[in-house]
Amino acid sequence: MGEGHFLCPQCSTPRKERAMTERMTGAQALVRALEHVGVDTVFGIPGGAILPAYDPLYDSTKVRHVLVRHEQGAGHAAEGYAQATGKVGVCMATSGPGATNLVTPIADAYMDSVPIVAITGQVTSSLIGTDAFQEADISGITMPITKHSFLVTDAADIPRTIAEAFHIASTGRPGPVLVDISKDALQADTAFVWPPVMQLPGYRPVTRPHSKQIREAAKLIVESKRPVLYVGGGVHKSGASGELLRLAELTGIPVVTTLMARGTFPDSHPQHMGMPGMHGSVSAVGALQQSDLIIGLGVRFDDRVTGQLASFAPHAKIVHADIDPAEISKNRHADVPIVGDCREVIAEMINAVEAEPRKGDYTEWWKTLNSYKETYPLGYEEFADGSLAPQYVMERLSAIAGPDTYFVAGVGQHQMWAAQFIDYENPGTFINSGGLGTMGFAVPAAMGAKMGRPDATVWAIDGDGCFQMTNQELATCAIEGVPVKIAIINNGNLGMVRQWQTLFYDQRYSNTNLQASLRIPDFVKLAEAYGCVGLRCERPEDVDTVIKEAMEINDRPVVVDFVVHQDAMVWPMVAAGTSNDDIKIARDMAPKWESEE
Repeated sequence: MGEGHFLCPQCSTPRKERAMTERMTGAQALVRALEHVGVDTVFGIPGGAILPAYDPLYDSTKVRHVLVRHEQGAGHAAEGYAQATGKVGVCMATSGPGATNLVTPIADAYMDSVPIVAITGQVTSSLIGTDAFQEADISGITMPITKHSFLVTDAADIPRTIAEAFHIASTGRPGPVLVDISKDALQADTAFVWPPVMQLPGYRPVTRPHSKQIREAAKLIVESKRPVLYVGGGVHKSGASGELLRLAELTGIPVVTTLMARGTFPDSHPQHMGMPGMHGSVSAVGALQQSDLIIGLGVRFDDRVTGQLASFAPHAKIVHADIDPAEISKNRHADVPIVGDCREVIAEMINAVEAEPRKGDYTEWWKTLNSYKETYPLGYEEFADGSLAPQYVMERLSAIAGPDTYFVAGVGQHQMWAAQFIDYENPGTFINSGGLGTMGFAVPAAMGAKMGRPDATVWAIDGDGCFQMTNQELATCAIEGVPVKIAIINNGNLGMVRQWQTLFYDQRYSNTNLQASLRIPDFVKLAEAYGCVGLRCERPEDVDTVIKEAMEINDRPVVVDFVVHQDAMVWPMVAAGTSNDDIKIARDMAPKWESEE
C-alpha cells in the first residue's frame, strides 16, 4: 500500500496517512467515505435507486440519518446545519422526483455560498438516457446551480468522488456539490481505498491577495474623505469578524452589513450604520450613496443593495475583495480588484494601513452620518385598534432570547423585520435565504441549525405563507427530539406581495389573502397535531409572557402564532429598479440628503 495525500474538507489542514484497502460494496464505500470526511448527520428520504446506500447506513454508528418529510426539507436542513456549524451539510434523496425536489435548496445554497453535498441515487447505468422509471438527469439539471456535479457509474470512483465533493464544497467560495450515483454502482463490489488521491486539475482557489492591490487599497483609504466598509456574507464565511472589527476600529471607517452579514459586525458598535439595500436603514443607504470610497468585502454588489445600478454611489471609487474572481467587477467596476480570502485580505489590509505615513480624517463624514442616524432611526406604526405590530414582536424576541440565540428567517416581510429589529451581536446568528429568496426555508433550516448547535436556542421567524410550505418538518422535529421554537408572524396574507400591491397595484389584492380569519389552518391545533406545543398571541401586552413561556419549553418544538395587523409594512423601502437616492422612510416620505439641504 502506498502513501496518499488528502485535504480534510472539514478543516484546512492537509494530512498524510497510510492508505487502507478493503473489499466492500459501493454503498458501503459511500457510507465509509462519509464517516472518514467527518459527517455526523445526513438529512434524507430513501427510495428505490438510493436504497442500497440505506442498508449500510443502518449499521453506521458515526452517521445519524434524519428522516425528513420532504426532500426540500432535507436540503434546507443541510443548509441550516452548515450555516450554524461551518461544516458541510449533507442531504440524500433517491432518483427522479426525489432528486428534483432537492433543486430548490441546491439553488438556494448556490446563491448564498452554503457548503452542502447532495447525494442522489440514479437508475442503473444501462438505463440512463432511456426515460426509465424515476429517471431524471439531475447532474445536468443542477449543473448551473452547483459548484460541481458528479455522475458516478463505477463503484471504484465513489470514495474519491466523495472526498472531492467535500473538498470542493468547503474550499474557495463555499457552495453545493451534487453526487449522483447509479444503483448498480452502489450494488457492485469494489476495493475501498482511503485516503483517495483527488483528481481536481484546474481547481486552485486563490486565498492569498496580491500585495500590490492591498497597498493600493490602503492608499485610497487614507486619502478618502467619505469611505465605507461594505461587508457581506463572505466575511463571516471566512471567519474574519475579528479582523473586520480591528480594521474598522483602526481606521474609524463606518460599516454597513448586508442581509447575509448581519452580526458579523456588532449592531451595538458606534461605527455600525445598519443594513444597506431595498429595506436597509437610511444611515446605511445614505452612507453608500454619499461615499467617495467603498471597500466591498465578500459582497456581490447585487441589485437588492445597489438599487438602480447606474445611480449607485456615483462618486465612489471601489475596492472589491472576494474569493471568487467572477464576482469582481461583475456588476460595478472595481478600481482596485482583490482576489483572496477575506480573512487574509483584511489582515493584510490592516498591516498596509498601519504602514501608511498618514491617517484618514473622517470628522466631517461622521457628522453627516450621525445626523442620518439621529434623524432617521428605524421605527414603525402602532395601530389604534390595539393590533399587534410585528416589529414589536421582533424587538421583544431580541430582548428576551438574547444575542446568543440563532434566528432563522423565511422570506418576506417577516425576514426584513427580523433583519431590522433584532439586535445581532455575534457572527452567524442570523440565518436566512438571501439570494434565492426561498419561501419555506425557515422551519427545516432551523431544524438543521438546532441539530448542528444542540445547546443553542434556535428561533425560526416565519410568515404564515412560508410556514405552510414546509411545516411538515415539525413532525421530523418532534420525532427526532429537536426543540426548535417557531414564531409565525401571521398577518393573514402573503405580506410582501400585498405590500407591493398596496404601493404599486392600486390596492388590487389579487391572490394574496390567506383567509386568516377562518383560521384554516389553526396553527395552534396544527402544532399540537404534529406533537409540538402550540401558543397564540394577539395583543401587545401578552407578547413577553408568551415568549417567556416558549423559552421555558425545551423538550419539544414550540409554535407561536403571533396574529399581527395585515397592513403592517416594511420601511424604509427602495422600490425595485429605482435609485437608492429615492428611498422612502414611509409612504410618500423621503429623507433629505446633505446635497438637498
